[in-house]
Amino acid sequence: MDTTIFKYFADIPVKEVAPGYFSKLIHTDNNTINFIEVAAGRAVPRHKHLHQQYTFVLEGQFELTVNDVPQVLDPGMYALIPSEAYHSGVAVTDCKLLDVFSPVREDYRQL
Repeated sequence: MDTTIFKYFADIPVKEVAPGYFSKLIHTDNNTINFIEVAAGRAVPRHKHLHQQYTFVLEGQFELTVNDVPQVLDPGMYALIPSEAYHSGVAVTDCKLLDVFSPVREDYRQL
């Protein structure tokens, strides 16, 4: 198997990117892909960053607030968060999320 192309998801170490947000991170030349597991009630405070962020709910419910507008996201829903937009979130239930950041999150690469 060509391990420069094919990899095992189980081999990605879990990193805590925010309190209670446990991630498996994949970095490409242009993106950071973040698979997140978060327990119900865990919140990430209001913040912003230069990255565009695409947030997908794979399991559970997650309340995402962007520019002070809250929206509960269910599986199959996603949000496109513009660069420098203020946002925060809280897990309504246990959740599995997928975030894609562009450009690469160098701060996450250093975890």
